[in-house]
Amino acid sequence: MSVNVRRELRLKRKKRVKLQVQKDTGKCRLTVFKTAKHIYAQIVDDRERKTLASESTVSPKFKESKQSGGNLKAAAWVGESLGAKAADQGIKEVYCDRNGFRYTGRIKALADAVREKGVKF
Repeated sequence: MSVNVRRELRLKRKKRVKLQVQKDTGKCRLTVFKTAKHIYAQIVDDRERKTLASESTVSPKFKESKQSGGNLKAAAWVGESLGAKAADQGIKEVYCDRNGFRYTGRIKALADAVREKGVKF
């Protein structure tokens, strides 16, 4: 499969997931984006259109650890850090918007780490 076909399929999945997430506006949204080298996650309040918490493997805190940003350990670190920030702000429930990516590997590791900090999906 070519790169363009895969990208189009991911964008279709992204639209489907986002429509489901936006039906109920009572919760915030945990959105995740990944590249081959990095992973980014943020919690967004769609009603107020504000980012409440964000974390990624390009942050200075992560770069101090001198790890690779494209593996499961990095995704778990981002999830733990984001979960701690969410817990500090009193965020208890979120929707997981995986941006059309499949729920395996780094996405799953990040989500599990956020759950360990007390945030429910």
